[in-house]
Amino acid sequence: MHLIFHCQIKCMEECMEEKKFFIGETEVTGYVIPIGKVNLVLAKTENGLVGCGAIDVIALEKFNIPAAKVRPAGSDSIRNIEDLLSGMVVVANRDAKEAGICQDITGKTALEYLL
Repeated sequence: MHLIFHCQIKCMEECMEEKKFFIGETEVTGYVIPIGKVNLVLAKTENGLVGCGAIDVIALEKFNIPAAKVRPAGSDSIRNIEDLLSGMVVVANRDAKEAGICQDITGKTALEYLL
């Protein structure tokens, strides 16, 4: 069991893509993690994160982490960082709302509120 878990973690580390990008002059870190036929996609700043539909933003509220979930703008799922940035916010937790994030803004705009 332990060996299987170790191999799964090793594979995730090898398959995970970390992507640094800029919003204005601030560097943001994005992650794309393949999980079967879909990807887990999120971008984080020092103040919070924006993620795909698999991210439980309400659970992150318990830890006072501002977080927003986006839906894809032009496809059936968020596949990469570009999809995340162009997607639209559908859920924002309390802390994200206090930072100014609301529904129907882009993922990029939500990240700007978290800078």
